[in-house]
Amino acid sequence: MQEKYGSGNKNIQQTLGSKVSRRDFLKMMAAVGAIAALPGNGLLRQSPVAGVMPSAGYEGKDAYQVFHNACPRNCYDTCSMLSYVKDGVLKFVEGDPASTFTKGGLCVKGYSYPRSVYSPDRIKYPMKQEGRGSGNWKRISWDEALDTIAEKILELKEQDGSLLGLGMTKYSGNFGITHYGVEGMMSSLGYTTRFVGTPCWPAGIDAQNFDMGNMWCNDPEDMVHSKYIIIWGANPCTNSIHSMKYIYEAKRRGAKVVVIDPIFTQTAAKADEYWQIKPGGDGALALGMARHLLDKKLEDKAWLDENAEGYSEFASYLRREITVDWAAEQSGIPAERIKQITEEFATVKPATIWLGYGLQRHVNGGANVRAIDAVVAMTGNVGKVGGGARYGHLFTWGFNYNAMVQSAPEGSIGYTGKTGPMGEFDTGQGGDAATYTDRAFNINKIAQEILDATEPPVRMLWVANKNVLSQDFDRNKIIEAFKKLDLIIAVDLFFNPTVEQADIVLPTTTLFEDWTVNVSYWHYWMSINEQAIAPMYETKSDIEIASALSAKINSLKAGSCTFPENIDSKEMMIREFNDGIHSLFGIKSWEDLKEGARKARLDSSASWSDNKFGTPSGKYEFKSAIAEEYGHTALVKYKKPREAYASYRLLTPHSKYGLHSQFQNLDWMLDYNPEPLAYIHPKLARKKGLVDGDTVRVYNKTGEVQLKVSVNDIVPADTILMYEAWYGQKNPFNVNILVDDESSDMGKYKTGAPGVAIHDQFAEIEKA
Repeated sequence: MQEKYGSGNKNIQQTLGSKVSRRDFLKMMAAVGAIAALPGNGLLRQSPVAGVMPSAGYEGKDAYQVFHNACPRNCYDTCSMLSYVKDGVLKFVEGDPASTFTKGGLCVKGYSYPRSVYSPDRIKYPMKQEGRGSGNWKRISWDEALDTIAEKILELKEQDGSLLGLGMTKYSGNFGITHYGVEGMMSSLGYTTRFVGTPCWPAGIDAQNFDMGNMWCNDPEDMVHSKYIIIWGANPCTNSIHSMKYIYEAKRRGAKVVVIDPIFTQTAAKADEYWQIKPGGDGALALGMARHLLDKKLEDKAWLDENAEGYSEFASYLRREITVDWAAEQSGIPAERIKQITEEFATVKPATIWLGYGLQRHVNGGANVRAIDAVVAMTGNVGKVGGGARYGHLFTWGFNYNAMVQSAPEGSIGYTGKTGPMGEFDTGQGGDAATYTDRAFNINKIAQEILDATEPPVRMLWVANKNVLSQDFDRNKIIEAFKKLDLIIAVDLFFNPTVEQADIVLPTTTLFEDWTVNVSYWHYWMSINEQAIAPMYETKSDIEIASALSAKINSLKAGSCTFPENIDSKEMMIREFNDGIHSLFGIKSWEDLKEGARKARLDSSASWSDNKFGTPSGKYEFKSAIAEEYGHTALVKYKKPREAYASYRLLTPHSKYGLHSQFQNLDWMLDYNPEPLAYIHPKLARKKGLVDGDTVRVYNKTGEVQLKVSVNDIVPADTILMYEAWYGQKNPFNVNILVDDESSDMGKYKTGAPGVAIHDQFAEIEKA
C-alpha cells in the first residue's frame, strides 16, 4: 500500500522519509524553545539537525510566514499556537505568546504536530477495503467513494422509509467549531441515529448543574490568589501543564497544595501533601470533611444563610449518618489527616478544589462531585476569586454553529418525540414543536445499542473525529456489533483500529490545512485557526466532505440533502461569529484574532461571583428537585461504589505522550514511550512472583491483554495501572479490551446519556 503514496514536493518527501530519533526530536525542540516541556530540561541547547524537519536548519523567525493556530484536541489547555511556514511547508510550531495561558509554550504532544502532518503513515487518498478487517485496501477516487456512500443512504431511505438506519458517532478528535459540520451533514440528510452523550465528564456536569445550575469554573489563572489548593483526581503536570505555573505561583506566595489521587502522579510529587485515596472513595472522604466542618463549627454560616438552599437538611444528614472514622475507612485516609486538612482548608480564604474527571468516572461519580462541591460551599469559597469548585465550563462557547444547524429535507420522517439528541455542546434544537427528531443512543454503549437496535436496525455507521475501537468500551463486543453493519465509513488521518474495521476511509485534513476557531472548556481564551498550508494529497475537511456528499446525493436524487454544495471553509468559519462573541472577547471582527489570541472579558475571574445561581431557587442547592426528577437523591448523599468482580482494581488514565488515540502512534513519541506497561506495587509483584520486565496476562470478564510489567510503588497494592494509548500498527495493545460499558450514575440531564464507569473496572494478573 505504501508504495502507491507519493508527492511531487521534494521538501515534503524528505520529511516523510526521515527517521527521527528521540535525540533528534530533542534537538529540534531545543531550537524552538520547547525544552522546558521535556525531561532533562536545560541540558540541551543545540540547533536542529538536517532531516529532522523539512529544512536543513533553523533560519530565524523572519524567514517564515507565521500563522495563528489552536490545538483542537480534547484537553484542558486548548493551546494558542503559532505555526511557521516556508515554501508551503510547515517547519515548526510554538505557543502563542499573546495568550497569558499558553505564554509561548506547548506540551510535548503539541511540539510533535509537524510530524503528524508529515507522517509517512498518514492516509492520503480515499480507500476501499475489500473484506472488512482484511487489510486489503484499494485506492479509489473521491467520486467512487461518494457514489458508494450516497447510494447506500438512498437505499436505506427507500427500504426503511427513513434514515434512522444511518448512525453517526463522533466525538472529541477535533473540537474546532466548524467540525460540528458533521452533525450538520447528518441533519441535512434527514433524521438519523446519533450516538449522544460523552465518555469524559457527564456525571460531573450533571452534579454541578444540580448544585449550582450550571457547570462554570473560575478562570484557572486566578489560582495565583488561592491560599489553599486541593487537586482532587487531576494531574495537571501531565494533562494541563500550563495550569501548573499558576499553582507554582500560588505556592510561592505561601499557598499549600494537597493532591488526592489513587496514583502518585507527577502532580502529587510537586504537592506539599499527598493522599492516596481508595478509588471510588471520594464522596465518602468529602462527606467526612463536611461532617468535621460541622462538628468544629467551621462552616461559613453567613454565606450559607444568604446563598444556600437545603443546608439544614444536609447538616442533619451528616449528623445522622456520617462520621469521620467511617470516611477514613471508606477512603483509606486516616481520620486525623482528614481532620487536619479540613481545618486548614476552612480557616484560610480563598481556598479551592480542582475536581478531576477521573473521580466522576465511577458508578457513584456524580454523587462524589456533589459531595466535594458541598465542602467548597460550606466553607464559603464558591464565588470567590482564587476559590471555587473547579471542574469546567462552556461559558465561551456561544458561537452560531452555522455548519451544524441544518434543516432536514422536506418530508423527512424520523423518531417521534419532543426533543432530539443532546450532548455537552447541544445548542437547543428540538423542543415542543418537533414532530420528528433524530434517534438518540448512548455513546458509551455503542456496541450494545447497535446490537439491540430495531425498527429499523442500524445498518450504516459514519465515524468522525473518533477512534471507536480504541476509545469506546468492551472492544470485543464492538467487533461483534460491527458485523451487523452493511457499511462503515471512517474519516481519519491514520489507519487506526477503527479504520481497519471500516469499508471506506476518507482522508481528512490536519488543523494546519483548514480554517476554524477554538475555545477552551477550562480557560477563557479564544484562538483563530488559520490555514497555514495547502491540504496535502487528496484530503478534505469535515465540512468539505459534507458539501461534496450533498452534491453527490442530490445528483442521484434531487432534494435529498440540504447541506450547502459549494462552501468555503474560511467563510464557514467567519459565519460562526456573532455580536455576543464579539462583545464577550472585545473584538470587532474575527480578523482581530489574527493579531493573537483574545481572552473573554469577565466581570470577575470567579464564577458565581454575584451569588446568583442558575438553580430553580437561585441559590446553591444542597437539595435539588431536578436531581430527584432524574432518579437521584435530592439531597447530597453518599452512594456506594461498584462491587468488585475480580481481585484487583484496574485504572486506565491518560498518558502524557498521547491524547486518547492521538500522537502516541508517531515515531517521535514512540521513542519516548515505545510500549505499554502494567504498573503494579512491589507487594503484588511478590505475591504473583513477578519482576520488572516480565510479560503478564491481564484479564477479566470482558477480555485479556498481554504486556510487560513495571514494579512501582506509585500505585496501591491492590491496583493494576495501565495507561490508555494507541501505539500504531505494530502494537495491538488496547486497554479498553478490559473496560466494560458500565454506566456512571449521572449524565442524562445535560448530555443526554449517563457517563461510563471507566475506573470501576477490575482484573486478574498472572505471568504469561
